[in-house]
Formats: sequence, C-alpha cells, structure tokens
Amino acid sequence: MKKRVGFIILCSALISLLLAPWAQVEAAPPGIRTNAVGASLIDVESGRILYSEKGDTPMRIASLTKIMTAIIAIEQGKLNDKVKVSKTAFGKEGSSIYLKLGEEMRLHDMLYGLMLRSGNDAATAIAENVGGSVEGFVYLMNEKARSLGMDHSHFTNPSGLDEGEGHRSSPNDMAKLTAYALKNPVFKEIVSTKLKKVPNPNEAWDYSWLNKNKMLSLFEGADGVKTGYTKLAKRCLVSSATRNGQQLAVVTLNDGDDWADHARLLQYGFTYYPLQTIVNKGDAVEGTPWVAGRTFSYPLAEGEAAQLTHQVKLVDPSSTAYRLAERGSIQFSLQQQLIQSVPLYDKASPLLQAQSQSTFSFQESKPYQETLLTHYSLICRMLIQELFSISRSEWAD
Repeated sequence: MKKRVGFIILCSALISLLLAPWAQVEAAPPGIRTNAVGASLIDVESGRILYSEKGDTPMRIASLTKIMTAIIAIEQGKLNDKVKVSKTAFGKEGSSIYLKLGEEMRLHDMLYGLMLRSGNDAATAIAENVGGSVEGFVYLMNEKARSLGMDHSHFTNPSGLDEGEGHRSSPNDMAKLTAYALKNPVFKEIVSTKLKKVPNPNEAWDYSWLNKNKMLSLFEGADGVKTGYTKLAKRCLVSSATRNGQQLAVVTLNDGDDWADHARLLQYGFTYYPLQTIVNKGDAVEGTPWVAGRTFSYPLAEGEAAQLTHQVKLVDPSSTAYRLAERGSIQFSLQQQLIQSVPLYDKASPLLQAQSQSTFSFQESKPYQETLLTHYSLICRMLIQELFSISRSEWAD
C-alpha cells in the first residue's frame, strides 16, 4: 500500500513539473506560421506589431511599392490636376492600365488604376507629375521612408519593378507604411474599392478597373490593400480588415499561399489581440485636476492588461506646451516599455470637445469569436475564388 501511494505521489510530482511551464504561459496567444519568407501583422491604430517573421530583413517587394507611391501622390499632389502620359510612362513594361501616349487623366482617377490594376504606366506618370521626374519622386519616397522610421527600406523606382539593385523594404517597414497610409481617407477609399469606372477620352466607353486584391471578397471585413508579383520577388501581398472597430494589416513577402495565410493571420490578430480602450478623451485622471486629452486604445492579449502601468508627468509652466494648454501627460507602459503618452488638459479647456468625464479605467473589449458557420463560409469563398482565379501573369508588374 505504501509503495502504491509513493508511486502516485511521484507520478503527481512529475505531472506537475511537466505542466508547470504550460501553466505560466497559458494566457499567451498560440504560435502561428505562414508560408511566407517574411511576414508582419500590425494593429493599424496603435502601430503595434503583433506577429513578425524576418520582420527587419530587407527584401524585394514588387508592386507593394505602390503603397508609397500612392500616399506621396495623395499628400503632395493635387488630386484634380491632369496627369499627362509621357513616352517613358507609355512604354513602361509589365502590368498596365493601357494609357495612351499624351493622354491626360485626373491624378485622383489615375491613383485607382495604380492601386486596383497595379499599372506601371500610371506609377511612372504619377511620379513624373508629382516629383517633376522619376528621380525627383524617388527622392521623396526615401525621405518619406526616413520620416516614418522605415530603417530597412530603400526605393529606386515608383513601380516596384526589378530594375537594378537596391530596391528593398522589410515586412515590418511595409506594415508601418501601410498603417500610416490607411489613416488617410483618400487612400483608404481607393484601396477598399472593388470596381472603379473612370472616363476614357479615347473610346466611347469608360475605363473599368476590377481590383486584383481577392482578399476584399475572401475575408469578412477586408478593406485593402495591394497585390504584387515579379519573377524575383514572387507573390507579395498587403491586406487589411476591420472588425469591431479594430483595423489590422498583414504583409507577406514571397508567399505562395498568401490568400490563406492572410486570412489566418487576420483572424489570429482579431481573436488574440482585440483592441481595448485604456482611457477615453475627457476622462478625469485620478490624483490630478486634469483630464485625458485624447482616447487611447491598444491591442492586448489575454493577461497583458495586468502588466500595464502608468505615470503622470507635469509640463513646465514656463514652456510653450503649457501656454498651449497642455498641463502634463499620462504615460502608459507595457512590460516596462513606453507605448503611449496622452496629454492632459484642464477640464474646461477649449481643446476638449464636450464629453462625459469619469475617472478613467481599463475597459476590456470582447474578442472576436469565430463561429463554425463563418469558418466554413471563409473556406468555401477561398475555394471558389481559387477555382476562378486569375492567371499568374496578371500579377506581373
């Protein structure tokens, strides 16, 4: 009897030792893999990278380049200006929207051809119009990359064609760029469009451009962004989707099964990293006479809320910031890493719009729950899309 009890105790101890490591990490999201050489998953609002594979490795990005081309054109060009198609743009190799030599088109319309059909002729014409020349536009691209902290990127052309060497970006850099661009309403509208008709001065019918991005039909809530392919870069894709007020974006480089990988990564992000409100604009900050100057939300995995800390820092009364009504800031950290600084204002500050003011508290949102029906619906849509998929040549830049 004593031997049997001893044996049971020994087995129990061994089981406890084996299960102990799992008990410590049971709240952490499970691992996930893709078929991509490089990948990144980002929460658009906060900029938090939720998953990364070779995230900082510079790679060929094909037509994902046009995300940079589009946002620069939107920010620095005049959308109603007419863009004239030069000989250089007219003769550009690869995918095209078949612009005629000397044809003129509104910049806004041409951006749809750039992003929906990946027109290299449109990319060159836009670059010449906005940058004065392709070289001038490339300079703007690299300056923008530098300002966004894209430390592993270098652009040499506006289209993403494999012209020469050195045209590279990393998965995390492209995720940063995409999150930035998606906050621009013009960009967001363009990349979420499935079909666009544009006046055609050469024919009796309009241009009709169907978006190459099949994720817009494959994944519930999908709203962007860009496909890409060259013989050297292979299949590249950036997609985005919004659910329950949270927008995520995925980047994959050199991925032969990108549609499925993007669906899995987006689902993974929504399930395990739901966006959660930390403080609302106008909320009173305990221990101070001030209120939060803006709402702050952040994607948190299960158990991470308990690791959030915050501290209040005061603004020097003699500083410019104080004269502009800022009284201090509340700084939030996760695992001792600063993730956000929210300004503090007086309750009566004109910088605050009328909102209820209550002591701030952490508000957990419910994670997206995938049902059996939505799971099988996604699989069916993917199978149907693949049966009628476009030929690989349509991906070529």
